[in-house]
Amino acid sequence: MRAPCYPWSLKSLLTGRPTVGALLDLSEDNYRLLMRLVPDLPQLTGRWISSRVQGMDLHLEVREQTPYTSLIHLTYYFPHAEGHAPDPDAQLRVYHDSRQVDVLNLNQSALPLERWGANPTLEQRWKINLFLSKWLAYCALQGHSFIEDGLLCEPCSSVEMI
Repeated sequence: MRAPCYPWSLKSLLTGRPTVGALLDLSEDNYRLLMRLVPDLPQLTGRWISSRVQGMDLHLEVREQTPYTSLIHLTYYFPHAEGHAPDPDAQLRVYHDSRQVDVLNLNQSALPLERWGANPTLEQRWKINLFLSKWLAYCALQGHSFIEDGLLCEPCSSVEMI
């Protein structure tokens, strides 16, 4: 799998002024990356774990399925004194008909992202989707996959998901 190839330099990705078209392209790239991790997403329900010998388990919860969309929760759970801390912790709406991913909520501690309200700005959406793109590419490079063959992932009920 190759990481998304943006026609911009890293500096311009982080400091440039995004456009609506570029944001839509990034949302489509995120869909392709997510489908590499969860190719059967439109048919999945429940909670799943992708485990790797080295690295963190990746947790997926399919919260809602409709004919054209999926609502999912994707996270790592780090052991913490009070239990398990999710980070990064993303709630995503996946549009299968238009092949795009919309970030509904993203909490993470790696990069300082501004909190957004009901109407995030174009720049906020760009940074959030760029983070998601890098995280999904990293998960794929780590070998994570939610393919329902019993070898790469398994149904989950042991960790309480938020």
